[in-house]
Amino acid sequence: MTAAAFLDRDGTLIDDPGFLADPAKVRLLPGVADALRDLAQLGLLRIVITNQSGIGRGLLTTDQVEAVHREIERQLAREGAAIDAWYWCPHRPEEACDCRKPGTLLHRTAAARFDIDLTASWCIGDRIGDVAAAAPLGARGILVSTGDGPLHIEAATAAGIAIAADLPRAVAMLRDQATG
Repeated sequence: MTAAAFLDRDGTLIDDPGFLADPAKVRLLPGVADALRDLAQLGLLRIVITNQSGIGRGLLTTDQVEAVHREIERQLAREGAAIDAWYWCPHRPEEACDCRKPGTLLHRTAAARFDIDLTASWCIGDRIGDVAAAAPLGARGILVSTGDGPLHIEAATAAGIAIAADLPRAVAMLRDQATG
C-alpha cells in the first residue's frame, strides 16, 4: 500500500478566479511545483480531488474542466512536477451527493484504484470541506491559508486541523513528521 496527498485544486494549487473554464487563466500558486516534487520524494501520490459545481450549474463543461487540468499539467511539467490523478465532483451543493467534498467517495475511489493506505494519507486544501474529509477517511488534514483559507481558519482550529500558510509549508509539515 502507498499513501497519498489528496489535494484541492482551486485556491490550493492554482489561483481561484471562480468557475475557471479558460485554460489561459490558469495561474499556479507560488511554490506549488516544488511542493509537488517534494510530495513525490516523500513517497506520496499526488491526487487532486476538486468540487466543480460549475458543471452542474451549467457554467462549465467537462471538456473545459479537462482542458484546465491539461494546462495545469503543462505548467507543472515545465517545472518538473506532476499530478498522479484527477477526480472531480460535477454536482451542485444542494444535490447532496457522496462525491462532493467533504464527502469521501472520490477519495475512496482513488484509494481502491491505487491501493492507498488512507490512514497514512493527507487531505490538503483551502476550505474546511477539503480537509474535513480527512476524519472519516482516517487520514489527516492541513488547511492552507491561500485562496479561501483565511475564511476557514476558525473552523479548522476548532476541529483540530493543522494550518499552513500555503502548500509548500504544508508539505514541509509532512516532511517534518516523516523525519521526526
